[in-house]
Amino acid sequence: MRVFVNYEDSRWKKYKIDFEKIVNATVPGKYKNSEVSITLVDDAAIKKINNKYRKINKPTNVLSFELGDDVLLGDIFISVDTVKREANSEGISVPEHTAHMIVHGVLHLLGYDHLNDKDAEKMEKKETSILKKLGYKNPYSPEFGVCSDESCCPGGKFVMKLKKFFYGAFGRTVLYSLFAIIASFGFAPFNLWWLTVLGIGGAYLLSLKSLVGISCWRKFWRIFPFGAVYAMVMFWWVLNSIYVVPELANQFAIWTLPGILGIGLVGGFVFTPPFLAISAKQLNPACRPFLFASVWTLVLWLREWLFTGFPWNPIANISLQNLYIANSMSLYGALGLTFVVVGTIAAICEIIRNYRLGLNWFVLMCFLVFGVVGGVYGIKNVRVVQNYCDKAQSPIIRIIQPAQSATQKATHSRAVALQNANHNLNVMTEIASAEGENDLIIFPETAYPFVMMPGDVISMARVLDKPIIIGANYFDDGKLYNSMLVVQPDATVSNVYSKSHLVPFGEYRPFGDLIPTPGLLTPGSGPELITMNLSNGKFVFAPAICYEIIFSDSLIPNAQTPNAIVNITNDNWFGKTPGTYQHLDMVRRYAIESGVPIVRANYSGISAFVESDGNVKAMIPIGVSGHIDGGVCGAHRTVYRKLGRDMWMIIILVFSCLGAIWVSGVTRKK
Repeated sequence: MRVFVNYEDSRWKKYKIDFEKIVNATVPGKYKNSEVSITLVDDAAIKKINNKYRKINKPTNVLSFELGDDVLLGDIFISVDTVKREANSEGISVPEHTAHMIVHGVLHLLGYDHLNDKDAEKMEKKETSILKKLGYKNPYSPEFGVCSDESCCPGGKFVMKLKKFFYGAFGRTVLYSLFAIIASFGFAPFNLWWLTVLGIGGAYLLSLKSLVGISCWRKFWRIFPFGAVYAMVMFWWVLNSIYVVPELANQFAIWTLPGILGIGLVGGFVFTPPFLAISAKQLNPACRPFLFASVWTLVLWLREWLFTGFPWNPIANISLQNLYIANSMSLYGALGLTFVVVGTIAAICEIIRNYRLGLNWFVLMCFLVFGVVGGVYGIKNVRVVQNYCDKAQSPIIRIIQPAQSATQKATHSRAVALQNANHNLNVMTEIASAEGENDLIIFPETAYPFVMMPGDVISMARVLDKPIIIGANYFDDGKLYNSMLVVQPDATVSNVYSKSHLVPFGEYRPFGDLIPTPGLLTPGSGPELITMNLSNGKFVFAPAICYEIIFSDSLIPNAQTPNAIVNITNDNWFGKTPGTYQHLDMVRRYAIESGVPIVRANYSGISAFVESDGNVKAMIPIGVSGHIDGGVCGAHRTVYRKLGRDMWMIIILVFSCLGAIWVSGVTRKK
């Protein structure tokens, strides 16, 4: 290891201390290409430094400033006046006490600390072992310790006590949990994107400090609270469905706590890997943002399939308040924008840790350039959609939102169920019959209250004298499906699309009979396009039921471009919880990625016309019964849809690897 010694006080020279020998005895051999700077000063100089950086207006013996870089480990300042006083008090020589200060300071640079008793004991044992090899006695005794007054380490007594709390097991868990909660507020309905940035950034910095020098398994459990709490705060609303219908609540309420814990358990495993990836001590700091962002994006990609898939709320969704930035997803999808956002957060954190390292600024510029390219393309995509829509002619579509309560819609009493079913049909027919011209009427998921079978008719289409699209349970060949029916004005069913991506625990049992499930449905055959002959021409659409819309590349087969995606859903189970608002954001994300407008009929809200740039053209709020009329336009094939989700994942990984390799190569040359 290279050691640079700066004699700012000439009195140090008379002691003939071999600084390089002491430093090399302290650091492991893997740091042979690293550097440490030691500046030898007096009390006046170290007092100024102590006051400037730690707000402690008094001299101390040693100060360490870690740079967060495995090559440039950091700077150490030692005061000759304080060292002499302490050496005289202990009856030892100045060189011996200086050796202790050097060892203590270097260990701080390597990530050791004494913020709690366990860490302090570990650090003291390490110091004692190193000094023994150098021929010095144990410096610790009941009367004396290097930091016995907590003045030689950042923060002073009060701040040190706070640090001891937050670096202890309980305090660290509290801090990780707090960062997780903060990070969740960037998504709908709060849309405070900057809180997501602060939450992830805080967890990133805490991980670099708290995951040093421990086993991989201990690292995992240290960061686990962030992922667990993040998942519980993000997804608790799925359990709201248990309490919507009293009969279901009586049966399933007992699963609320296990459900919350299960969400946390899965979340801990899902969101921990990015932080584990950056915890390796020998990892070049400038490489960490590439690794962190690529692993986070890889986790998002894997969530498309993990436990049947649930890629909800990619970090990219916090951009939806700015349509131009959000439209960068038309170039590289939610994967690419998530990569840019998370990588930028990590790069800024590295600059906070060491703003003097030029490579950290270079890495930040890499992510910003990636983001600017996406933003420029996003602006172009918005303008393309606007140009299409200025010229387009579209059939007039009417979306129906009944907004009947779930109790009104579902009950276990047969007599009441029949009464409610007929009432709901009358309500929907009345809404659909409102004044205004339209070519097609779309009803939500499971809006038709009776189970349909092959050959059955839906007479309300004959009453309305219009083709309709409506959701219903469909029974065929002994199997029950959650389906979308295309019904002609003569009441006959011309097309049946059945949901292929079922909701675990709600529509099927992923673990057999271990956990009871309200519905036992059969999945459909997958994506397809349906063509309808309307009064003013053909209308080609891709059907999507409920949360099928959240899966990238899942709805439009064979690289075709339909006029629209028709998404029927029922968020009645989730009411005005964040999940309902976030579901609409997932629809907007899909419209941007695919370049296809989306007609969304939601039983309780939010129903909407979403343009192909993600703009919500018209909507019906949650809980409002009514209809909206509108058209669709701007369907086009985006770059993202041409390349596909998996190809973009490969591009992101290659970009990250090349960036990390280049940064590592530059560091080695230096």
